[in-house]
Amino acid sequence: MTRREREVTDLNEIISILDKCKIVHLGLVDHGKPYVVPMNYGYTMEEGRLTLYLHGAAKGYKQDVIHDNPNVCFEMECDVVPFAGEVACQYGITYQSIIGRGTAEVVTDIAEKQRALSILMKTQTGKDFTFTEKMVSIVSVIEIHVSEYTAKRRPLPAALQNVQNPIDK
Repeated sequence: MTRREREVTDLNEIISILDKCKIVHLGLVDHGKPYVVPMNYGYTMEEGRLTLYLHGAAKGYKQDVIHDNPNVCFEMECDVVPFAGEVACQYGITYQSIIGRGTAEVVTDIAEKQRALSILMKTQTGKDFTFTEKMVSIVSVIEIHVSEYTAKRRPLPAALQNVQNPIDK
């Protein structure tokens, strides 16, 4: 990370970012060619270890790519707000983000799929849901074992905090 002043290292702040973001951009590699797909996600943070859970169709391109190459990367962002400046190079965007890498695994155990989908729905809605065996049998669940990640925040520059901003649309 080149802008160390923007790095977020406090675990509670990282969890806050994970809670605010709702879409993860999952990066896969298919025979040397990149493929990125936006997805809803759920997560657990246990003893500082991040795990992501995704769901989708039981069969398809994404499943085939993960089967051939389980190495993935991901990115998510939230609190994205453009701001203006006096000159072009002072314009920018506030945000919070997390990027990382890991290994994807297709979950096949019914109980684990039920648990993962409950986690995903809790992350997305804040509500508790349960899933029957029939419900989980028609979807695929992907578990991403995150090996590394960084979190970053770009706040509104101090010089602009008392100025009418962000950019009017």
